[in-house]
Amino acid sequence: MLLACLAGALLTCALAPLLTRALGRNVGWLLAVPLLGAAALVALGYDDAAHSPAVVESLPWIPSLDVGLDLRLDGLSLVFSLLVLVIGAAVLCYATRYLERTDRADRGKHAGFYALMTGFAAAMLALVLADDLVVFYVAWEATTLCSFLLIARSGDGAREPAIRTLLVTVAGGLVLLAAVTVMIVATGTTRISTVLTHDVWGAQSGLTTLVAVLVAVAAFTKSAQFPFQAWLPDSMVAITPVSAYLHAAAMVKAGIYLLLRFSPVFSGVPAWTVLLVTAGLVTAVFGAVAALRRYDLKELLAYSTMSQLGLLTAMIGVGTTAALSAAVVHTIAHALFKSALFMGVGVIDHSAHTRDLRELARMNPRMPVTATLMVLAAASMAGIPLLLGFVSKESMLAAFLEAPGPAWAPWLLTATAALASVFTVAYAARLVLGALGGRNGTVVREAPVSFWAAPASGALAGLILGLVPFLLDGLVSAGASAAAGSTVEKNLAVWHGPVPELFVSLAVLAAGAALVLARRRVDAVLAPRAFPFSALDGVDRAREGTIRLGGVVGSWTNSPAPARHLSIPAVCLSIVALLAVWSTTELPPVRIAASEPFDWLLALLIACGVMAMMNARSLISAIVVTGVVGFSITVWFFDLGATDVAMTQLLVEILTVCVMVLLLRRLPARFSSPGARRRVVALLVAGAAGLATTAGVWMLTGRREASPASEYYLTHGYNETGGSNLVNTILVDFRALDTLGELTVLGVAGLTIAALLHGRRPAADDPAPIDEQSPVSDPETNTVFVRTAARLLGPVIVAMSVILLLRGHHEPGGGFISALVGGAGFTLSYLAAPSDERARVRLSYLWLIGAGVVVGTVTGLLGYLDGSFLRPLHPRILGFEITTALVFDVGVYLAVIGVILAAFNLLGRPPSDTTKVLPREPEPGAAGPDDQPGSAASPGARAGAGERRRAARSGTAASPATTRSSHTTHETGEVTPR
Repeated sequence: MLLACLAGALLTCALAPLLTRALGRNVGWLLAVPLLGAAALVALGYDDAAHSPAVVESLPWIPSLDVGLDLRLDGLSLVFSLLVLVIGAAVLCYATRYLERTDRADRGKHAGFYALMTGFAAAMLALVLADDLVVFYVAWEATTLCSFLLIARSGDGAREPAIRTLLVTVAGGLVLLAAVTVMIVATGTTRISTVLTHDVWGAQSGLTTLVAVLVAVAAFTKSAQFPFQAWLPDSMVAITPVSAYLHAAAMVKAGIYLLLRFSPVFSGVPAWTVLLVTAGLVTAVFGAVAALRRYDLKELLAYSTMSQLGLLTAMIGVGTTAALSAAVVHTIAHALFKSALFMGVGVIDHSAHTRDLRELARMNPRMPVTATLMVLAAASMAGIPLLLGFVSKESMLAAFLEAPGPAWAPWLLTATAALASVFTVAYAARLVLGALGGRNGTVVREAPVSFWAAPASGALAGLILGLVPFLLDGLVSAGASAAAGSTVEKNLAVWHGPVPELFVSLAVLAAGAALVLARRRVDAVLAPRAFPFSALDGVDRAREGTIRLGGVVGSWTNSPAPARHLSIPAVCLSIVALLAVWSTTELPPVRIAASEPFDWLLALLIACGVMAMMNARSLISAIVVTGVVGFSITVWFFDLGATDVAMTQLLVEILTVCVMVLLLRRLPARFSSPGARRRVVALLVAGAAGLATTAGVWMLTGRREASPASEYYLTHGYNETGGSNLVNTILVDFRALDTLGELTVLGVAGLTIAALLHGRRPAADDPAPIDEQSPVSDPETNTVFVRTAARLLGPVIVAMSVILLLRGHHEPGGGFISALVGGAGFTLSYLAAPSDERARVRLSYLWLIGAGVVVGTVTGLLGYLDGSFLRPLHPRILGFEITTALVFDVGVYLAVIGVILAAFNLLGRPPSDTTKVLPREPEPGAAGPDDQPGSAASPGARAGAGERRRAARSGTAASPATTRSSHTTHETGEVTPR
């Protein structure tokens, strides 16, 4: 049932754009049906949720992490689910008349609105039904994104408010993420119902306080509580249907739901109580006073929402069963009257074309139905008797009067709440009298029934439930029981006798009426004034400060020098490692010998190579000694028995040298000498990193038992994968998702190389001269032996790479190693070519990279045939058993080959300069080149020298003007690449 409800909401979101293009704005009527149907299904679980622990449904999601789509319907989720679905359906129906009419060709104009609104409803439904912390957090962030997009699409002036809203709510999301992480680590589970009953909360008070504060702050950002309240009035740039849903049943109620859900755990934590009560009452009073200062009807309602949410937050902070019951009742009442008020303001705005109280006062609204609905909803908000708002307000006052704590606490809390309620009466009257009290000027006619039907549902529901509030007894009791963690029986009634809360309510109404009568004087006192600082300024400054801080931090590594990028992580990791060494008081004994004499010999060779590399001043010498270090490490890997790793290291070293040869002409021949300060800093960083690494290796090598992961792989590797090469099975079976991520990163790196180097060649330079007698001047002859070797060895190398690919599951090999071997074959062919044109490999590296990533991804999708992404399959084809891990390795093979070809084809392109061939020095006394055109020093003779030598060896004549296959000989004697 619950999964069906959520699936229906998601399907509605998916179909909304298509249906909108067919039906235009009227699609809201159709989209409301699935939400009402889901509400009916949820309501069917009312009896179960009220009289049993909960209705639970689950769907596996990430079994390895114990994360599932766990849904749980108890009393609290029942209350919020009904509000989300029913009010969401009402808003969708209301939007059919609020949105502008479009012609047939432009019906899809509102597709984005309806898709986001239904997605908003689906995210809220998932949030209130979730019994898994990960699912809850995902839904929490989904509501943030939906609200941001709905606000941002409301016009040109909506961009900044949307960004501010996103900034505050995302910050709260990060705080919630911290709380969720701590809860999962502390309890060892992601299931919310288990977390709420875990023993850790009673055993570790510090941990409980930390999580309570994190949860409270996250809820404050979502429900616009002090000091995070600025975004809510700022978001009023959104269209009225969005505002109505956001304020009545959607995002701001997510914070209230979070507080109620975790109230059973944190209600006894002093920090929780102080935070919620203080922030709630401050917000309640501030919001109520601010509402009295507003002339925009939507802005007034936004501040009223802030105030009402403050009262709810304070109620949850009190934490008694009476307070939690009152919070549930007022949540329902607030959803009804606030949705009716927002939609009613939208009706007035559409009819009068303004929502400014000063302009409305100069009009003559003749809207009896709208006026009646607005009066009913505003009266419920003010707590007038016979309306549901009166019942909820009286319940809250009763809970404040019975609040635990010092003797003065109940009176202080009640007085503060009463003060906020007095202002509530005043701004409710300001809303009604200002919007509908004009008697002169332009006549404003009543809207059609289809427009005011949706707000009428909320206003009339508040009236009916105010007259017979006992209809909510079961629902409120179930919700309060879930919030309190114990059974609560709530009996709602209009009349409880002459109780203290009744007299407080009457005093509030009297004081509010006095403010209404003196409203001109109140307006003069509370008239909006320009303050030097506002909460919105604080949000903007926080955003600008964050951007500036990011710029400062980014400037630390804003350099192409690798040292700048490596120094920070090296220092941080060194500090962590050294602190770990310093804090370790006892080490386990050495179990096995950590090293042998051959290890020390290799270590000495590597150290010498590193020292030589540090002192190298030319690029070529640095490449040579780097190769010495790399090949020494390769030998070390072979000696340790890590064959796969050693083969990979060997091939990478070979290809690295080849690539560096291509880069020589793009880089300076010699390194610049660093300054003394830079050398000192580099020495300190390197020393710290070396010391930390040495200490870490000394602490860990030869002392540890095999880790549980190692034992698992060794025990289950062959049985579960059918492969005896454990390294390969880890890469393509157990940790295939990691490999797919690395494969994707590798593909992106190849595409980045292509993007950076496409159409760019090395800068034109003054090239080194080549003597015509040098073998280099005749590449066709000079490369004959290596080309012959390449023709013979190339197919062998490629065949060897295929063999390594096929045997990788059982013997050293696999997709990556085989691709490196195949790449080495292409490299040999490339280096043996006599010209740039003939060196180029004709295979499309872009297609190879893309094919590799696609093959890896499709292989992962095939795993769903047996349960999960990238799960290995072992089908039998023509009597042979194969594994999808081999297909996955093929994807790795293709992508790596593509990246290698991209590097050689793009880095190996000739520079856009000329290659000068110098003549031989003339004999003493011989004529100069300009005097004897036919001499060897003349242009014609120089151009054909190489051809004449080849002709002499072959016995054929050669034309002096003959050109080599990839070069054009000009009359200047310069040979330029084509």
